[in-house]
Amino acid sequence: MFTGIVKDVGTVSVVTPRGTGLRLRVDYASAAAFGDLSIDESVSVNGACQTVVACGAGWFEVDSVPETLKKTTLGSFRPGTRVNLERAVRPMDRLGGHFVLGHVDCVGRISKVTETGEGRMVSISYPPGFDAWIVPVGSIAIDGVSLTVANVVPSLLTVALIPYTLGNTTIAALREGSEVNLEFDILGKYVARQQQTAGAAGKNSRISESWLTEQGFS
Repeated sequence: MFTGIVKDVGTVSVVTPRGTGLRLRVDYASAAAFGDLSIDESVSVNGACQTVVACGAGWFEVDSVPETLKKTTLGSFRPGTRVNLERAVRPMDRLGGHFVLGHVDCVGRISKVTETGEGRMVSISYPPGFDAWIVPVGSIAIDGVSLTVANVVPSLLTVALIPYTLGNTTIAALREGSEVNLEFDILGKYVARQQQTAGAAGKNSRISESWLTEQGFS
């Protein structure tokens, strides 16, 4: 589990095909944040939870399987691609962002970027079917960065970016047409799922009562 608070911006240095997947080597600068990284740890790479399979001073490697490549932007990574990095949260850490699982829901596309003084407004389109998981002033992870939804209409959300976020993540490099990994708030998913299953249960209940009436049991 992560919180969407990026600890370092790394650089993909090597991309190696492995069967139907990819092995990615990522270089990082912050020894303080990643110096004691070890094999089998989870790392968020642009919002996708990946398992460290090899590591050394200033670098680590992960294997991205076809399912990850299908649902995220990791398959488009090339040597030189800059990525947001975060290690898994520890129970004693401050939860500065929100609960982020590193399980990307879909890939969105930047549709508009508007400068607002030192900040920036970014609008992102996403596939239909996810609207129930997004609310204004709710949380969303974009390329692993915890952000607040400023506005949402069907299949389009907007976030406001502050100078700190622009200066300490890869978000500043996004332009119209850029693709990003989106993970919607897990709490919103559970609420939507509860409503869905409650509605189905109610429908099934009414059907059962109708059937009982027809059979003369009520």
